[in-house]
Amino acid sequence: MPILHLPINPTLQGLARTRWDVTYSTATGTPLKAVLITPWNEAIKNRPAIVFVQGSGWGFPDVNFEIPQLSELAQAGYVVMTVTHRNRYDGHPFPAFLQDVKCAIRFLRAHADQYGVDPQRIGIYGTSSGGNTALLVAMTGDDPRYKTEEYQEYSDSVCCMVECFGPTWIEKMNLEDIDPRMIETLAGDRDPIQVAREMSPCCIIEKDKKYPPMLLAHGDADQLVPFEQCTLMYEALQAIGQEPMMLRVAGAPHEGGFWSGETIRYIRAFLDAHLLW
Repeated sequence: MPILHLPINPTLQGLARTRWDVTYSTATGTPLKAVLITPWNEAIKNRPAIVFVQGSGWGFPDVNFEIPQLSELAQAGYVVMTVTHRNRYDGHPFPAFLQDVKCAIRFLRAHADQYGVDPQRIGIYGTSSGGNTALLVAMTGDDPRYKTEEYQEYSDSVCCMVECFGPTWIEKMNLEDIDPRMIETLAGDRDPIQVAREMSPCCIIEKDKKYPPMLLAHGDADQLVPFEQCTLMYEALQAIGQEPMMLRVAGAPHEGGFWSGETIRYIRAFLDAHLLW
């Protein structure tokens, strides 16, 4: 067999690197960490960025779960930050998880030069409880109720949002089947009904508020978070004149077979449309 002669790749196009255990917050007494996946060529600055929140039942996200898929985004030129947040099982009720993810966004803006991020092009992406978090982040940009002391001079607003199979109206779900103590641990010493409403994107929509572009995706055979949760949010956004994009994955469960190359391509196309400008 003859020797094959291949060209070099001086711009490191299509390559990515991973930074583990990046601490983005210490103010809560518990160091909060993230994994950063960045294009290998760090000479190129002002890249679009995505903060990703893995579903965990609002517990402690496994930042390793989606790294293979998230790495494809980094190989395409995005800076991707997959984050942990405080755990409701450890006595951190709502809004701890929301405050933490917003802090991660501000951290990314504060360190934009270090990581080659364009602070004007940051999106949020989440699955399951992380999808719920992504919606709440997108709908409450710079809300002082959810702003902690770190990086306060930076914004936690986002340019776009992707939500996959997340709860959108908690009172309409049978949480007893998932975790009998879920609302109790999320409410802490507050009224559980009030907390459930504050955590439900369908319940906090403001008629005259302009929200960032949103993609909602859900499997119609999801037995953990019913498909109705997605349609409720889609219809609520349409009712105020918002035009969300919605993906219905036929026969798909929660996680697992929900994912396919086609679903990921639609998500990628949405992110490209709103972050590659």
